[in-house]
Amino acid sequence: MKFITGSALVALIASSSAFAQTAPQPADDANAADSLIVVTGTRDRSRTQFDTLAPVDVLSRDAVRSSVSGDLSDTLAQLLPSFNVQRLPAADGQAFVRPATLRGLSADQTLVLVNGKRYHRSALLGTRGAQAPDLAGIPSLAIKRIEVLRDGASAQYGSDAIAGVVNIILDDTAGMEAFGQVSQYYKGDGNEYQTGARGGIALGDRGAIVVTGEYDHSEATSRTRQRPDALAFQAANPGLVVPNPVQRWGQPDEERIRGAIDAHYAFADAATLYLFGTAQQGEGVTDFNWRNPAGTSTVYNPSSAFPGFSFRSVYPVGFTPRFGTTFSDYQGDGGLRGELSDRFSYDLSAAVGRSRIAYTLNESLNASLGPASPTSFYLGQLEQREFNLNADFVYRLPVGTAHPVNVAFGAERRRETYEVSAGDPASYAIGAGAATGLAPNSNGFPGFSPSLAGVFDQTSYAGYLDLEWQPVETVTLGAAGRYEDFSAFGDTFNYKLSARFEPIKGIAARGTYSTGFRAPTPAQLNTSQTTQGLDTTTLQVFNQGRLSPSDPLAIALGAKPLTPETSKTGTAGLTFQTHFGLTGSVDAYQIDVDNRFSQSQTFAVPATFANPQRFTAVSYFTNDFDTRTRGIDAVLSYAHRAGPGRASLSLAYNYNQTKVGSGVSAAIPNETQRRIFEERLPRHNGTATLGYDIGAVSFLARARYYGAWTDVTGNATGELFQQFGSIALFDVSASYPFGGHFTVRVGAENVANTYPAEATNQAVRGLIYSRNAPYDTDGGQYYVRLGMNF
Repeated sequence: MKFITGSALVALIASSSAFAQTAPQPADDANAADSLIVVTGTRDRSRTQFDTLAPVDVLSRDAVRSSVSGDLSDTLAQLLPSFNVQRLPAADGQAFVRPATLRGLSADQTLVLVNGKRYHRSALLGTRGAQAPDLAGIPSLAIKRIEVLRDGASAQYGSDAIAGVVNIILDDTAGMEAFGQVSQYYKGDGNEYQTGARGGIALGDRGAIVVTGEYDHSEATSRTRQRPDALAFQAANPGLVVPNPVQRWGQPDEERIRGAIDAHYAFADAATLYLFGTAQQGEGVTDFNWRNPAGTSTVYNPSSAFPGFSFRSVYPVGFTPRFGTTFSDYQGDGGLRGELSDRFSYDLSAAVGRSRIAYTLNESLNASLGPASPTSFYLGQLEQREFNLNADFVYRLPVGTAHPVNVAFGAERRRETYEVSAGDPASYAIGAGAATGLAPNSNGFPGFSPSLAGVFDQTSYAGYLDLEWQPVETVTLGAAGRYEDFSAFGDTFNYKLSARFEPIKGIAARGTYSTGFRAPTPAQLNTSQTTQGLDTTTLQVFNQGRLSPSDPLAIALGAKPLTPETSKTGTAGLTFQTHFGLTGSVDAYQIDVDNRFSQSQTFAVPATFANPQRFTAVSYFTNDFDTRTRGIDAVLSYAHRAGPGRASLSLAYNYNQTKVGSGVSAAIPNETQRRIFEERLPRHNGTATLGYDIGAVSFLARARYYGAWTDVTGNATGELFQQFGSIALFDVSASYPFGGHFTVRVGAENVANTYPAEATNQAVRGLIYSRNAPYDTDGGQYYVRLGMNF
């Protein structure tokens, strides 16, 4: 794989505010935030952020660009305490498509929209089988703002909106801007080069065409010690040169090209044609576990099938499989919208999305093939395709009060297709050496065999009604209902009730109650996968199968057909704003999820069962638990002139606790999954952002706090747990405009170079810091960003 070394060019610099919702306004412009119209969680186009019936964070364009990372998931995790993302090095496909969670729920229980339209899922089934969108595929330079609804919204948007909704609004304004950024970790690795440009052309006063392109090249990091067994092997074989380290734990080598387009043209007041979309293409490489010649018997033992041959002639100092991926995504939406009268508007649209991921494995082998084994493999391809049709209407019904009833209604047809394509025959072959104990399949990640390949689909139809009404100036009421029918398992109806009361101007109470659901995807319903791991006690590589719930072996072990996850969500809170720049909100919530989707406990395969893949253990997808998540979100912002400049302060805090109720379909209670649900993420998270602008210079300081959490390490015979304490990370930056069109920003994230405690259960693999941490564990990182706009 080739990586092109980029150079930093030009960049638009982020301002000191962290939120637009909480973005502190100057004292002489205190009502600016109140004038921002919010489009997420409501279909009333007169709602400002302060007016919303449920909490909505609005992240400004400058806030989105304030992170050093080119991955939008990292940016959201830094700005929103209730949003978490893990690094997951050497975790198969999750090293490149990382799971991001809102309010501690599963990654695919948060609905992602672009310009209000559903964004397609990634082809990867990630942590515990979650299949969520890949936010890294959306270029940050193309974003105007991001609205994050922290409330259940299945009645409004359909499946997946249990934890909330992330709505990414693309920038549709004319103008030109470009950026370039270079960054490096304090350790001297992880160099990242980012560059991009956005150009928008106005089509008279009737529309615009905006095109964005970005390039992102990031080099690997390594926070690794030499494995103890590698040191022992080197001592026993002084004539050999063993690499130090034999494997790398850290971020992968990765390269992405991203793009976006947003165009609209009004033929008349009643007809505006629009088109928007995003696309990405990239590749990456990460390391797997080292295979020790002295300890990996399933590779290096002599075999009567291949007399006189040993893989020591191929890999005399062992080998570390290099897992590679090439990926591409695109999403295109087009439609016609307009206002047929002052009271009636419509939006007719179609959308197509696709995620394609192909895997390769180099510096590996299929031991069961002996000397005929290749050392590089094509493992196969995953593909997710979606096609949506939507018809949405809004009618403002006069009812004799000062405000009409906002009546929104519409219908949707959605089709999802998932395809698994087989890899090279050698990647899944079971050769003659298997009968003598040599491992079949490509070592590190078995390829997809024809028995795993296939095309699976699901179609759904939905209709909804959404009402909002302000009977008097101090009260706003809302109600929504949605009926949806799925070809795979039947129909569902969900509803939402909302209310807001503002007895004093600028102070309001709000609350919602809703039901929700998340439908199993075709991939979750139908696919199986074989993975390999390393037992941290015996240091033996083991095969583990994750089977489809319809697989005969899974059924024999207790698997049952998957059903939708269902939820009940209640929120209640207070929000306020003042004329002197102080705003804030406090919201409490409870989310009950029944039939929660997960991976079953790991079962040893009985000797009497047919086991052609030589599984040490197997698991399957299941509706495993009922859970209850309770929490509090608090946000406070203030801005005012201070001395010769302007100061701004934003504070945000999230408390989130999940408790597992009962097992639903598992024959034996799954204690490991219970602990993962309850303890894998911090209960306490917070951010504090302080900005100060003096003249042309802007300074920014941000603190990020993560509470205690629990890590889990899988073994062939069970799981090991380790608890980690809290940690605080600090970021600083300063920016300065010059030449009328340029701005330079310098800064550092984790400026104090803080590291968490070491991961003792994984030390035998050379790993120092847990790969499951909900924050970056590579230490401090500094950067320079140059921007141009005109």
